[in-house]
Amino acid sequence: MGGLVKLDLKKQLKHLYLPSAKEVVLVDVPEMQFALIDGRIEPGLSPGESPDFAEAIGALYGFSYTLKFMSKQHLERSIDYAVMALEGLWTTPGGGADYLSSKEWAWTLMMMQPDHITGEMFAEAQEKLKKKRAKEGQSTEVLGRVRLERFAEGLCVQIMHVGPYSDEPRTLEKMAVFAETHGYALRGRHHEIYLGDPRAAKPENLKTVLRHAVVPVSKETP
Repeated sequence: MGGLVKLDLKKQLKHLYLPSAKEVVLVDVPEMQFALIDGRIEPGLSPGESPDFAEAIGALYGFSYTLKFMSKQHLERSIDYAVMALEGLWTTPGGGADYLSSKEWAWTLMMMQPDHITGEMFAEAQEKLKKKRAKEGQSTEVLGRVRLERFAEGLCVQIMHVGPYSDEPRTLEKMAVFAETHGYALRGRHHEIYLGDPRAAKPENLKTVLRHAVVPVSKETP
């Protein structure tokens, strides 16, 4: 049995998960592995009021901590690491989004998982969580919706947004202007990485990485 290996993902990926709040930057995001789950905000509700959104968050944290402990206790290859931040990809059900006025949102919530986490480990974690929930008399439906997939984002613009979520449109406009000025067009879904806990932090102190994939205008498909 080998010794415990400590993996410092937050340090390795600091440029992606702890960017400056002073200026928008262009980054090339490599393909990474995530636990993901899809859903929609119920009509008339905000994300903070959505029961399904809350359940999805709980499921992702459940998977992430279960996988971390399984990795740390592995007999042949014991690896410890910090659980990564909750992330969200956002769009409207019909595709695209007007972030200033949209009342409908489709989301994919995700948490990055190290490359040594295998499909077999993920399936084992799912069974552990299902048994635990069933024993406690809780529904296991949401656990069956979580999947392990690789996600390649590529070239993106990003910045750290400090403040309440309601102020994000101003930062998003700044990102759009930066992209256009530098010859890029936004593509795909809006990406948020939640570094602050809205249940514990004051709204003005919340930190959220805002990211959006881009494509050079000259190469954009008509």
